[in-house]
Amino acid sequence: MIFTSREDIEAPIDFVFAQVANFAALERSILRRGAEVQRKVDRTSAAAGMMWETSFDFKGKRRQMEVTLVSFDPPSSMSFEGKGKALNCDFSVDLVALSRGRTRLSLVAEIKPQNLTARLMIQSLKLARGNVTKRFEMRVASYAKDIEDRYASCA
Repeated sequence: MIFTSREDIEAPIDFVFAQVANFAALERSILRRGAEVQRKVDRTSAAAGMMWETSFDFKGKRRQMEVTLVSFDPPSSMSFEGKGKALNCDFSVDLVALSRGRTRLSLVAEIKPQNLTARLMIQSLKLARGNVTKRFEMRVASYAKDIEDRYASCA
């Protein structure tokens, strides 16, 4: 199952990439939402190979996933790969400079079931695809608005 979202942000591409690649802030945000995250492999600066161990509630059950930063190409893209017992997930972030002060953020998340139970769970998500897609897009829009606000406050 694939989710996509695209938002235009009133900020330069370098600023947007710096915000998206601020992993410490993202970790704090994840913790505030009730999930657990811990860096497993840390680098002195952001680079491919960074790893996190996460656990979160999904469909009424606690899930664990190991997330790896697969590619890191400043200031245009990065991709992550998550591996769990029942689900795998690929997540990519792409940035395109529309002008000097405007950037397009594109997110793609693909969830892949690894067993029959996970397939049934994904099937139930497909039945509610409209609501789930709407929530995903609203979360991305909120994140984009936060980045715009941070840029406006420091510019």
